[in-house]
Amino acid sequence: MLRPRIIPCLLVQDGGLVKTVEFKNPKYVGDPINAVKIFNEKEADELVVLDIDATAKDKEPDYRMIANLAYECRMPLCYGGGVKTAEQAKKIIGLGVEKVAISSAAVEDPSLISRVADEVGRQSVVVIIDVKKKSGLFSKGYEVFIRNGTQSRKEELFELALRMQAAGAGEIVLNSIDRDGQMKGYDLELATKMRKELKVPLTVLGGAGSHGDIQQLIGECGVVGCSAGSLFVFKGPYRAVLINYPNPIQRDEICRAGLLINSQR
Repeated sequence: MLRPRIIPCLLVQDGGLVKTVEFKNPKYVGDPINAVKIFNEKEADELVVLDIDATAKDKEPDYRMIANLAYECRMPLCYGGGVKTAEQAKKIIGLGVEKVAISSAAVEDPSLISRVADEVGRQSVVVIIDVKKKSGLFSKGYEVFIRNGTQSRKEELFELALRMQAAGAGEIVLNSIDRDGQMKGYDLELATKMRKELKVPLTVLGGAGSHGDIQQLIGECGVVGCSAGSLFVFKGPYRAVLINYPNPIQRDEICRAGLLINSQR
């Protein structure tokens, strides 16, 4: 039976583990390999690792780092950052990674998704869509961004997500720029709308600050990927660095309570 996934998302920059707020001001929080080892011990459902500079600076994926992460990781691993070709994706999968995440390159050229899916299988293709809520009294909807939130696009969000799905994406990650690092909860309204539109799995990233936020997301969307960064690397009001993850009993209770709420909607 399918169940919700609770997924730590690690950001790397220059080989180090960092955390951002609204995609800005990366703060060094440790060594990614050490974080992977801790998540292994805590039996995380899955792990996402994103190189936040690779695409913005037109860098090749760091294959040595990816290989080291894959060697240590004992859970399904998704890597994203700098992937622009099907050949790169195939090489990354060959290193032991289960999924390859594409963002900017997929938005700029949706046919890339089909080429990657042909090489590695649709189940291994993840498309990340970075979005920001439009500001202003008369502004509605969401704006799509690429290249680590530095370039705005004119695509309508839901139409774009459906194009990504049609092109061969096996999963869509909806990443909220304005909630990144805020730890004030997911954008539940947006997540619910996107879940209704898609046929492929959806993962939501950006805003989680507690296990209750994850439960709320499951309550709204049902079986969904619940991803978070700050929640799993910080602890307490002063954001002391502490890698953490719900234990198996907590995880089962979060999912069970959320699915119960969802079934009663």
